Amino acid sequence: MSVENKTRAVVLGGSLAGLFAARVLADAYDDVVIVDRDELLGVDVPRRGCPQSRHINGLLTGGQRAIESMYPGITAEMLADGVPSGDLGGTVRWYMLGRQLQQQHADMLCVGPSRPKLEYHVRERTQALPNVTFMEKTDILGLHTTPDGSRVIGAKVQRQGAAEQEVVHADLVVDATGRGSRTPIWLEELGYGPVPEERKKIGLGYVTQYYRLNSDPYQGDLSINVVAHPKLPRGCIFARTDGGRVEMTTYGILGDHPPTDQAGLFRWIDSLGIPEYTDALKDAEILTEPVAFRFPTTLRRRYEDMPRLPDGLLVTGDAVTCFNPVYAGGMTVAAKSALVIRDHLHTGASPHPGQYFQDLARTVIDPQWEMTHTIDMSFPGVEGKRTLKVKMALAMTRLTQIAATRDGAVTAAYVRAAGQVERPETLQRPAMMARIVFQALRGPKIQPRRPVLRPAAERQPV
Repeated sequence: MSVENKTRAVVLGGSLAGLFAARVLADAYDDVVIVDRDELLGVDVPRRGCPQSRHINGLLTGGQRAIESMYPGITAEMLADGVPSGDLGGTVRWYMLGRQLQQQHADMLCVGPSRPKLEYHVRERTQALPNVTFMEKTDILGLHTTPDGSRVIGAKVQRQGAAEQEVVHADLVVDATGRGSRTPIWLEELGYGPVPEERKKIGLGYVTQYYRLNSDPYQGDLSINVVAHPKLPRGCIFARTDGGRVEMTTYGILGDHPPTDQAGLFRWIDSLGIPEYTDALKDAEILTEPVAFRFPTTLRRRYEDMPRLPDGLLVTGDAVTCFNPVYAGGMTVAAKSALVIRDHLHTGASPHPGQYFQDLARTVIDPQWEMTHTIDMSFPGVEGKRTLKVKMALAMTRLTQIAATRDGAVTAAYVRAAGQVERPETLQRPAMMARIVFQALRGPKIQPRRPVLRPAAERQPV
């Protein structure tokens, strides 16, 4: 094949969504170029261009399976690199509505890499592809189109320190630049009109800190998670991660945000009423300063509702939809979105943008958006119309969470839906519905508290 006949795809943004897109594009295009403003190669620490990399980024089972399908063997590589694992229903300790759910294995492998560790492994595997190259430390300026604007044929970029901009020509451009994506602006400038958007103010704020524990609150579990609810709109994820460390991300909504001073943060943790947290932190070694992050609104850009779009352009990841991050769906949706891109790649033809966005909305975004939107609407201070459908979904969610305090099978079914392995409608099957209603009518069960284990040298003989 001559150089002139080679095909090229350009991915704007080198975070996880961009890496996943590049991976599937590499099977269909001769060259794939990833453009990012950060230094990427060999980096295994938090990046400036990914501020959430300093916080817990939960990888749901649906995402783990999608990533494994793109990079066979990567899960084993991460486990060999010290990443802990467990089962989302059996070895994750969930507290919902203030009560612990009954644990039961659900065939839901859950791995606990820190965000930099996960990015590093995915990036290394992507870099190893012979037709993928990285254009690091390069600013993205805009799209390059045909004179009539009907097709995107490249991206305008400028290398940091360079005097002139340049065009990276492409048969396909994929925008994976995240929430700050400028594609809506570029499309309006090209005459395509505004991209419909849906926003919901949740006023989320969270703080993260890393520790090394001198006691064991987990006793074989991977994580201890408290989910915020209307009576206590605060939550926490307290998880084991790589390097023998523990990640703690605690959050509050509607402006009730955790403090970043150490004493105030510990008081906040105590307010959650989870003895495992308080006891484990009494003598924990603090490894980092508390770091805050603000997430004021969720965002969905409904490209599927656009009457027309230019050929040669797709959008993926947070550049399409930013969910409430406390539900840990972002990375999973990014991975599944790449699989949708893969399904729309045809030899000799670029994907049809309209068909891609329709499939993306129907198969990936809609189920997660509806589930997380419903939970957000359980907080009275979150603005939005509570339709009969929403009220019924809220009632069903509450019944399910109460039933799960008594019945591990309900917990397993619930986490399979929340973990994006099965659609939420599976909870409405007659047999499961009957089980949920029966157990919920008995009221929530109080699980016995597990003692926090101290190191062997500090334990008293029985």
